[in-house]
Amino acid sequence: MDLFDKCGKFRRAKEVMKAGYYPYFSPISESRGGTEATVRGQRLLMLGSNNYLGLTHHPVVQEAAAKAIERYGTGCTGSRFLNGTLTLHEELETRLARFCGKESALTLSTGFQTNLGVIATLVGRDDVVFSDRENHACIFDACRLSFGELRKFRHNDLDDLERLLERESAPGGKLIVVDGVFSMIGEVVDLPRIVELKKRYPSRIMVDDAHAFGVLGPTGAGTAEHFGLTDEVDLVVGTFSKSFASMGGFVAGPEQVIHYLKHHSRPLIFSASISPSCAATALAALDVIEADPTIREALWANVEYWKNGLRALGFDNGDSNTPVQPIIVGDQMKTFVFWKRLFEAGVYVNPVIPPAAPPGKELIRTSLMATHTRDQLDRALDILATIGRELEIIPRSAATPAAQQRA
Repeated sequence: MDLFDKCGKFRRAKEVMKAGYYPYFSPISESRGGTEATVRGQRLLMLGSNNYLGLTHHPVVQEAAAKAIERYGTGCTGSRFLNGTLTLHEELETRLARFCGKESALTLSTGFQTNLGVIATLVGRDDVVFSDRENHACIFDACRLSFGELRKFRHNDLDDLERLLERESAPGGKLIVVDGVFSMIGEVVDLPRIVELKKRYPSRIMVDDAHAFGVLGPTGAGTAEHFGLTDEVDLVVGTFSKSFASMGGFVAGPEQVIHYLKHHSRPLIFSASISPSCAATALAALDVIEADPTIREALWANVEYWKNGLRALGFDNGDSNTPVQPIIVGDQMKTFVFWKRLFEAGVYVNPVIPPAAPPGKELIRTSLMATHTRDQLDRALDILATIGRELEIIPRSAATPAAQQRA
């Protein structure tokens, strides 16, 4: 049997392409302000980005990236372990640790590599990881590449987690890993209950705050700050590719743990460090977040407006109260048709099907930015309403609050 046989037998994507419903790998040729983009020659309202604070086009952030290139060049050409550590990296790590309320922090090349570098390094033989079934794929890959055992509990079902903790007999350490905000459905993890379980069944907690960092909490420090549990969470993982307008990832926690990771984490030691411009961008984004809380306030105002608009129309957005607002369709083909109709009408969103969403929970993922205007959101809601009625996803009589006011 030829190794490549499986490749030739994979036809599903090309069938969808031929039918005209393929939504992936769409090249963006221009982005103005982050809220609009040109895709395949068409101007679209961007409601499919993780640029929650809209900082990718903030002048302070852009200037910092340009200055870093002038000073350091375009890349580090080596790993952090050898020649790839800049003063920018160390400054960023010091600032991140303070922002997250931890002793120390470490940056890695991507968020994916951060989870891989932390979990696969810390979890050894006789250790056990307990992971929510809806955690990000990189968490599961990291668990599989560790030498420990993986125990999956039902999504946000902490009675199921307690059952697993109670019956666990492995002699090693225990790590509970959860997303702070689940990336496809926007739900916030029940962190207070997890902290209770940690105390009852001695273990460590790691929270992946990719979609909460910069967003949740009084200062934007994430899920632990949001619940007032900063000291109870052992490790915080985050990415720079969402609210921090850059690329890369980080972990924050006890100094001795970070020191151990610096000398044992293969994804850190054997990967090139994040570029000077990426580090400078993340630092500048942190400056803006700490100096200007009105940006986060604008984001939450848009979240509330959009969420209420979706619900008024009759869309099912699950239990999300975050910038990630799903529209649950529940049928794979109808999800693709809905996506295509929205694209043609000028709205960019993301269709999500299994395995990224459970079967029967196929959805359109929308995400809000601080820089969306009210006119943009009203225009998008009107388009969603028109197409949603035509596809019988919502009742024909439904109307948004803005439409009701206009009437």
